[in-house]
Amino acid sequence: MTGLAPHVLREYALLADGERGALCGPRGDIAWLCAPGWSDSAVLSSLIGGTGSYTVSPAEPYVWGGFYEPGTLIWRNRWVTTSTAVECRDALAYPGDPHRVVLLRRVEAVERDVRLRVRLEPADGFGRRSLRELRRADDGTWTGRTGDLRVRWTGAGDAVEGEDGLGFELTVPAGGRHDLVLEISDRRLPDPADAGRLWQATEHAWHTAVPELENTVAPRDARHAYAVLRGLTTAEGGMVAAATLGLPERSEAGRNYDYRYVWLRDQCYAGLAVSVDEPHPLLDDALRFSTARVLDHGDRLLPAYRTDGTPPPDETTLKLPGYPGGADVVGNHVAHQFQLDALGELLQLHAAAARHGRLDGDVERANDVVVRLVTERWDAPEAGVWELEDAWWTHSRLACVAGLHALAREVPAHRGAELSGLADKLLAETTSRCLDARGFWKRSPDHAGTDAALLLPPVRGALPADDPRTRATLAAVRENLTEDGYVYRFAPDGRPLGEAEGAFLLCGFTMALACRHQGERAEAFRWFERNRAACGPPGLLAEEYDVRQRQLRGNLPQAFVHAMLLEAAQRLT
Repeated sequence: MTGLAPHVLREYALLADGERGALCGPRGDIAWLCAPGWSDSAVLSSLIGGTGSYTVSPAEPYVWGGFYEPGTLIWRNRWVTTSTAVECRDALAYPGDPHRVVLLRRVEAVERDVRLRVRLEPADGFGRRSLRELRRADDGTWTGRTGDLRVRWTGAGDAVEGEDGLGFELTVPAGGRHDLVLEISDRRLPDPADAGRLWQATEHAWHTAVPELENTVAPRDARHAYAVLRGLTTAEGGMVAAATLGLPERSEAGRNYDYRYVWLRDQCYAGLAVSVDEPHPLLDDALRFSTARVLDHGDRLLPAYRTDGTPPPDETTLKLPGYPGGADVVGNHVAHQFQLDALGELLQLHAAAARHGRLDGDVERANDVVVRLVTERWDAPEAGVWELEDAWWTHSRLACVAGLHALAREVPAHRGAELSGLADKLLAETTSRCLDARGFWKRSPDHAGTDAALLLPPVRGALPADDPRTRATLAAVRENLTEDGYVYRFAPDGRPLGEAEGAFLLCGFTMALACRHQGERAEAFRWFERNRAACGPPGLLAEEYDVRQRQLRGNLPQAFVHAMLLEAAQRLT
């Protein structure tokens, strides 16, 4: 089973427990899992050309489908074979233990007896360290090691040791079920837990963690988006931007990134999305993690961190083939950047905290630091929301204007007047430098054309809906950056839209919010519905969408896209 070919991204389902995530394909092949944590090396890495994988699939020819149990990241692969139907219920035990992976797989024979092929080949270090020291106990439990990690597999008593792992053929009688439990830990493993109890605890934890969100225009997708964000968020509060690395945004274009880290901007988007109505727990997670980073690092605040609060490592490669069209990039250059827009998003998060009675103590102290940083650094060149070369990016300034205005409405009048004064100063200078002669915001003083990111600051309160600059920018984005109901972030060169990069799903949901801001309800729904339909059967969204090929592009799932979907689903109600 080594070397299984990868699938198109829209066919992968996410299993996540907050501390790490796995991707499962339609063959029942779990092709990606880092352990013990998000940014550690992968023990299942066939997604990017490594050797590790874990497959449970029917022995007969089949067609595939699947679904998530509502409000959870419990995934059900469903296969209809030439003689029967079978389901495999998959989940990471939730909530996760930071040191121990518990991967649950339950095969259920829906109609008749069913035969499946099961193969486990864990290999730590992105496939460099294969399974060793294998032992089978009298009760059929297998134990072993891969690298420094301990492995235990129960429910596989009939497995036979092969060159790279363990495998067997499983028969499940009609109406029956069979449990497989895989544990991987960097510490001594505790006594094995009963599979039924693990499933029961996981179901209960998910049902407790994810709100119903019935008062939205898309309750199922809104609830699923919340579950995705919950699954990407650790017990310490950090939300990784995506579960994967190196999945290409454009084939062979060199745009391959490691997103297994916490971007403060992205976490702010999530915090704002879950604070639209009542303050859901993910708001507190966003505040806790971002506040700690601001107070710990102050003037040295980075755009992104590992989930433990340390800087991401520099970029290196693994010498693996990578996902087709991509590259095996580990680490991220973001640690060397300053991104002013993230400060504006933090101010908006703090304003949301104030609305819900959470702007006190450490959060208030962090807010003072962020305001000071904006005051001192708003005029400095920086990398901006799209992490490009340092420039005087318009969006970053307007994001700060929006944050200052939002905060000014929530603090005492004298403080609010100071913040509003600073916002007015930034807006006046940005207008002087960055307003195109045709009336719309351009990307920067030195970058012609507009940017779809510029739709968001007015929605957040930087400018009124009827401001000519707001309306002109929305018109310019519609005219120059849209195709077939999708939105591109900007035109990077003279090529037609879609040739340089895909449409950005984040921008599609932002367009829905911008139309709502203008009172264009039908248009807002059009953009919302079009972009939420870009997913495959598991309902996951990546950063980009190839409009012509109707395929997802980039790392999966992209947290800030799901956050913007969740916000739009609530605001369009």
